[in-house]
Amino acid sequence: MDASIILSTQQLSVGYRSGKSFTTILSGLNLALSRGEMVCLLGSNGIGKSTLLRTISGVQAPLSGKIIVNSRDMSQCSPQELSKLISIVYTDRTLAGALTVKEVVALGRHPYTGFLGRLGADDYNVVREAVDAVGMTEKLDAHLATLSDGERQKVMIARALAQETPVIILDEPTAFLDVASRISVMRQLHDLATSMNKAVLLSSHDVNCSLAVADRLWLLRHDRSIVEGVTEDLVLANEPDELFGNRQSVQFDMLSGDFCAVSQFSRFVQLLCDDVVLNHWIVNALHRNGVGVADDAPLKIVARSRNDIIVNNTPVSSISDMLQQLAMHSF
Repeated sequence: MDASIILSTQQLSVGYRSGKSFTTILSGLNLALSRGEMVCLLGSNGIGKSTLLRTISGVQAPLSGKIIVNSRDMSQCSPQELSKLISIVYTDRTLAGALTVKEVVALGRHPYTGFLGRLGADDYNVVREAVDAVGMTEKLDAHLATLSDGERQKVMIARALAQETPVIILDEPTAFLDVASRISVMRQLHDLATSMNKAVLLSSHDVNCSLAVADRLWLLRHDRSIVEGVTEDLVLANEPDELFGNRQSVQFDMLSGDFCAVSQFSRFVQLLCDDVVLNHWIVNALHRNGVGVADDAPLKIVARSRNDIIVNNTPVSSISDMLQQLAMHSF
């Protein structure tokens, strides 16, 4: 086994038990997390991402199979031992607004403080280092209630760092964040995985950002099978297109790294444009207005720049003017 692997699963099945009966959600999973890597788990709503994360983190028991963490069977580890191996950041909004940043992060030291929960000088050093690692040193004594959602999430990541575990698992860590904060948190998690040699696993609905920063992906397909691998290998194999079963309405765009709506067109134009970015946004405008692109269409658009577009021999100076010119044609 690769020495960098810190957690792996062997024919893992996850789901729910109710008395003597059980419901299997995912089965036959053979997965691995390595130190120094960030892995993103992607899949549709209700497909089983949170159930898988809860099982891998030891919050709920597997239906069958094994989870090996730090070369030990997880089922043989005590809660105290697990708390020194795996830290968890949930998606829920943090409600501990009356606590300061330092006090919240200090909660991550609970596996090491004994029954009374008293922190020593070494514990406080770990807390300060964790806060510094997420760039929140200036907010050390600020109350959580005064922070933005992005800052709060960084505090929760710092708490996980203070727990000093080789594995950090996060369930939708960017769910309540704006675009800038999502990018910031995701990049910071990748940097922490690399610089601190930790295995970071997180679930996300932000496909575009996940593809930009994840070293590896676990793609939970619509048929509940899972494929894993290096991000770029899976993208070039068009594997993300298997995430959703409704291909008639959405499809994966390998160029943009995101999903787009599938439209049915009754009108088509030819488009000649060498600028990849300009071509993308002209197509976006055409599709939004119910116009497809085809090589044999009777009407031709030639775009040299965003201010130099020709619609059937008529020059226009913007995409807006292009759309107005198209509206004047029957095609």
